[in-house]
Amino acid sequence: MDWAAIRAQFPALQTGITFLDTASFGQLPERTTAAVSRHFAHRDEDACHDFLGWFDDADRTRAAIAALVHGAPGDIAFVPNTATALATLIGGIEFAPGDEVMVPANEFPNNVYAAAMLGRRGAVLRECPWDQLDSALSERTRLVLMSTVSYTTGFRPPLSGFGARLRDRGIHLFVDGTQSVGALELDVTDVQPTMLAVHGYKWLLCPNGAGFAWIPPETRAWLEPTVIGWRSHRNWRNVDNLHHGQPELPAAAEKYEGGMLPFALIYAMDASVNLLREIGPSRIEARVLELASELRAILRRRGAAVPEYDSQIVTARFPNADAVALRRALDEQRIYVSARHGSLRVSAHFYNNEADLARFDGALGHALG
Repeated sequence: MDWAAIRAQFPALQTGITFLDTASFGQLPERTTAAVSRHFAHRDEDACHDFLGWFDDADRTRAAIAALVHGAPGDIAFVPNTATALATLIGGIEFAPGDEVMVPANEFPNNVYAAAMLGRRGAVLRECPWDQLDSALSERTRLVLMSTVSYTTGFRPPLSGFGARLRDRGIHLFVDGTQSVGALELDVTDVQPTMLAVHGYKWLLCPNGAGFAWIPPETRAWLEPTVIGWRSHRNWRNVDNLHHGQPELPAAAEKYEGGMLPFALIYAMDASVNLLREIGPSRIEARVLELASELRAILRRRGAAVPEYDSQIVTARFPNADAVALRRALDEQRIYVSARHGSLRVSAHFYNNEADLARFDGALGHALG
């Protein structure tokens, strides 16, 4: 791959910034912002008269997203963020007093907060390390909430077949793929969650507000929408004579969308997702893991304790240096990383290169003294 040519498509990387923080925000390629501009220009050209055709374009985006995660287009619903998708799932599960919601340690607050708030419905939040999760499950466990990669440690749990094993025990699985989809390959038919949700503003390189949920037929058979709107009737495209009365819900996952879609964001998502597909998910995963391996080596040479996880998120703890102070020192050099719960977090995407890593290495050494 001509990674230099690909990197040239990202304007923010041409400004002197060394950006190693995609776990916080991904950078937008030129084609993505151009897609938004084209959409707004087209609105003016036709005064939005052809708006039904925009839904056809959105369906092509569903197909591109589905191909990326090895699902079917009809299983894809657009969502503004993963919290919204999770709220839909939780709203459809009946909890009895004493039911348990399991969350692995070091989970993203979305999942912890949602599980904790279920206490109002009688459910109990339980947290435990991943290696103890199987033994911690009980006959009262109703739901497991988890991410594909931990935002604080970079741990990547082995999820192959996990959803099927939980389903055999009557337990639902919600997977948040925001910290991996777009960087690491994911096959939803292998994991088999009750629902997968992804906010695309990190590794999918989309604007914030552009996200999707994968909701398979088995889940759609019992999960009711929490948002009802004019597109909740199966024949919503017949705008000349919209149905009045109780809606007959569509069979596809679009029934969870309810009303009008944020088309500017969807056109942006389409451009980014298709860039990833053109490069190739397997090439992207190999590249980000290669860069992560080099970053771990740099950090260890600088004296850090670095977990050896098979993911693109690298975290490090220094025995005599504060992670927040290090992050601030790097900020002054326009080298952008994060600090999370006492660790320095460095996250390179395919648009990064060895020069970025070398600049980070030199500046880190200077900050450490």
